Amino acid sequence: MKLVLHNYWRSSASHRVRIVLGLKELAYEYVAVNIIKAEQQDDSYRARNPLAQVPTLEITEDDGTVKSLTQSLPIIEYLEERWPERPVLPKDLLLRAKSRMLAEVINAGIQPLQNLSTMRAVKALGGDEQAWPKPWIANGLAAYMKLATEVAGKFSVGDAPSIADCCLIPQLASARRFGVEYQQHELLVRIEKTCLALPAFANAMPDQQPDAVKS
Repeated sequence: MKLVLHNYWRSSASHRVRIVLGLKELAYEYVAVNIIKAEQQDDSYRARNPLAQVPTLEITEDDGTVKSLTQSLPIIEYLEERWPERPVLPKDLLLRAKSRMLAEVINAGIQPLQNLSTMRAVKALGGDEQAWPKPWIANGLAAYMKLATEVAGKFSVGDAPSIADCCLIPQLASARRFGVEYQQHELLVRIEKTCLALPAFANAMPDQQPDAVKS
């Protein structure tokens, strides 16, 4: 079996999947898709991902069968179910739902409003694409912190990293990139520090990727 991750270094959705692959200690091939240069629009990539987004996980089974998965959270759920060791979903049903809830605060409530296609559309309509995502990020992180306060331990949900943290850490990286202050959310700062002490999180950071553009 072989895993190939088609992704982009600064994509927060790609970042989430890299973290989970690291937590589960799964080897994979890194294939860079430069979304700034619109490589995701190439016919060869669209054949794998008709929405022309990153990431895409390509799975080659031992019998040679090749399958593709798109969208970061379904990819993470697949990895969780196929390789349940070192889980990213709690066993407790309510905490499992809470971890998914926190993940969706970011996945559905923040990320679509800051992604490249949205910002380009805002610019095309005459708006300030750099200012546009800031209130959405700030409000989303404030909501995340309030919800996480009820269930947090060392991590967002209890004392083990979960799918929530795998979404939070990339979002905090995006917050810094867009100049959104979150240091007032002490819980999030603490969780970020705890996560980044783990190799799976540290190695998945954007600036550690082979296609990273150094500023």
